Amino acid sequence: MGQSPMELFVHGGPIMWPLLIVSFLAVTVVAERTLFLIRESSSREPEVVEKMLECVERSDVETAVAIGGKSRDYVARVMVHALTHKEHSLANAFMRAANKELTRFQQGMATLDTCITAAPLLGLLGTVTGMMATFGALGEGDIGASAGAITGGVGEALIATAAGLVVAIIGLFPFNVLTAHIEGAKHHISDASHALEVMLKKADIVVEVAPEAAAEAADVAEIAVR
Repeated sequence: MGQSPMELFVHGGPIMWPLLIVSFLAVTVVAERTLFLIRESSSREPEVVEKMLECVERSDVETAVAIGGKSRDYVARVMVHALTHKEHSLANAFMRAANKELTRFQQGMATLDTCITAAPLLGLLGTVTGMMATFGALGEGDIGASAGAITGGVGEALIATAAGLVVAIIGLFPFNVLTAHIEGAKHHISDASHALEVMLKKADIVVEVAPEAAAEAADVAEIAVR
């Protein structure tokens, strides 16, 4: 008959306790990050970002800031901060706000990465300690009397190795999914940065060209009167 999970845990040796802690940390981070990404995805409002860009294109920055200030979209928050501090340095303001938002997305990822890396190493350590117990039993001379200790050491080594690999493999898939979502957030923020820069340049061109056009029209009117 197969062993129960509790029996496997006991037969895996003392290294199973650190593996249990690592697996608990990994599950906690994955659950918290999943809820965070679900909340952020439900708060996305791309139409608000588009409206803000349209207002910036019309040189109506105040309206753009007012629209973005009511939104929970992280891209809108970055744009609001950049537009509010654009007189000093638009690029620096946008970068600061973007780094602040991306830091929220990356929280816990270092812990999850450490868990994925540490789990197989702990399993390997369990393998070493299990084999040490096996060779210790072999060194007693009476193999028949030490058969239980020998098989117990081999079992401890195999169980610890398998447990470490299982924790690492299970944690690897959500880690890659979470990383992909973080890269998506970086892409959205970067795209908004480029769009905002283009709209501000277009707005500046309009502001600069309008007085020149008015002056030319005045000259034409003066010539017509003469």
